[in-house]
Amino acid sequence: MAEERKQLWHGRFDTGPAAELVAFTQSLSYDQRLIFDDLRCSKAHVRGLHRGGLLTEEELGQVLGALDAVEMEFRMGQLAFVESDEDIHTAIERRVTEIAGSAGAKLHTGRSRNDQVATAFRSYVKRELAEIASRALDLVDALATRADQAGTGKDAAYLPGYTHLQQAQPVLLAHHLMAHAWALLRDVDRIADARVRLDVSPLGAGALAGSSLPLDPDGTAQDIGFARRFENSMDATSDRDFVAESLFVLTLLGVHLSRMGEEIVLWTTEEFGFARLDDSFATGSSMLPQKKNPDIAELARGKAGRLIGDLTGFLATLKSLPLSYNRDLQEDKEPLFDALDTVRLGLGAMTGMYATLQFDLERMAESADSPYAAATDLAELLVRNGLPFRDAHAVVGALVRTSVDDKVDLSELVQAEPLLGDAGVALLQPGVSVQQRSTPGGAGPGPVAGQREQLRERVAAERSRWSLGE
Repeated sequence: MAEERKQLWHGRFDTGPAAELVAFTQSLSYDQRLIFDDLRCSKAHVRGLHRGGLLTEEELGQVLGALDAVEMEFRMGQLAFVESDEDIHTAIERRVTEIAGSAGAKLHTGRSRNDQVATAFRSYVKRELAEIASRALDLVDALATRADQAGTGKDAAYLPGYTHLQQAQPVLLAHHLMAHAWALLRDVDRIADARVRLDVSPLGAGALAGSSLPLDPDGTAQDIGFARRFENSMDATSDRDFVAESLFVLTLLGVHLSRMGEEIVLWTTEEFGFARLDDSFATGSSMLPQKKNPDIAELARGKAGRLIGDLTGFLATLKSLPLSYNRDLQEDKEPLFDALDTVRLGLGAMTGMYATLQFDLERMAESADSPYAAATDLAELLVRNGLPFRDAHAVVGALVRTSVDDKVDLSELVQAEPLLGDAGVALLQPGVSVQQRSTPGGAGPGPVAGQREQLRERVAAERSRWSLGE
């Protein structure tokens, strides 16, 4: 009869676990992506055991060799899992023990799955967030490139700017695109900030109280690549703030992608007609031959709800947990894995969509050249001529109301208004209004050209920061 496979914790029990318990508590089906981080952290752990005199030089070599062998087996698709493998961490320990014998059985010395899992998970999240930041910067680059193509000078492309989804004032297309870039850069900054707080090694905290063995938490933290070790062992094994915070920054990034997606959905309609999707980043209809659908934009919008669910669901899991570790914390991985995958794919798809988007600049300009879009410029002309703004607002508002109600061309009414006359009519000419914006950070050619340089410098600084692994 084959030897019964036993859990790593079987010594306390007379019988093996029920099949239902195994099925309900396993995480191997989704946590295999942590294998390389667990192997790296395990190697640091055994080197720490060696420094503490808990492993001989020979045993160190045997266990490190076994860990390398497990990695190779996994990469080649040859690592076989067994029923007792609750998660990737126990699977690794089982296989290392099979390979290295009694030396392998020392792998878990001074370590609990509580600090082991938390350490590997932090290592994984730290690396994955860096990948998300890099992809977000790729999307920023795509937006900046399209802004350059749209121009920032007097002949630059422009379109209506909106508030309440009603036309407000003309803005340069470059200005509009860079607005999204700045939001994404805030996301990148939040990712960097979150990584500072998660850059802590829990290894050495044990189940909750540390160990009586001569461990080296500082050395293993440095070996793995963490900035520092834990300060409180109970906090170290139960802390999942880094998961909640990572979920938040990913969710907000997803919300920004959702807003961008909604805009593309609108812009590519016949009613707006501001843009056309490249065939490689659009889908068709199974029934309607004429359709070109903005599925990437719609899914960016739709998946934001999924990200919000990942965040709120995990916060609900955390809210009532006493110190220290509870098995509820196993629910930390699936929502964060889902959020990381969703945002990673979304950023790549949105980058390609923006890089290939075709803008209808004539349609944009035609829509932006409505004389009503220059109403604020007329009011500011009156202000420059000495009229209080509230009075100027009333004068122009009355002209607009008369034009709309009586169907009279606004330029005729402006010409007839003594306080406006020729100077006011000049502001209503195509392409003039957008040239008036001079406020730093505003939508006119001068400020937008300056903003483009600021964006270039900021992106270069971010690229440098992430290339250094910060």
